[in-house]
Amino acid sequence: MSRPWEADHGARFSRRLGKTAAELGNSRTTNDCPDIWELDNGDIAIVGRDMTTVFADRLPSDVRIGVDERLVVIPGNMLRAAKPDIPDA
Repeated sequence: MSRPWEADHGARFSRRLGKTAAELGNSRTTNDCPDIWELDNGDIAIVGRDMTTVFADRLPSDVRIGVDERLVVIPGNMLRAAKPDIPDA
């Protein structure tokens, strides 16, 4: 059975949303930086800390993480900085 949405393995990075981790003071190096990117197909790619295991026993009852999914956490200031780049619905 196919899912209603599937990640496009052929999508390419199109543009950063917001500011770099260094600009926001969230990283001192270029080797481990959280980030938010729009892909060329309109999907969003998030680079963050894998917290799947840490939060597994604290998930709200209606939250599910598929076997091929991960819960990632990024700094709040990074998402707020991206807000001007994200169009309203």
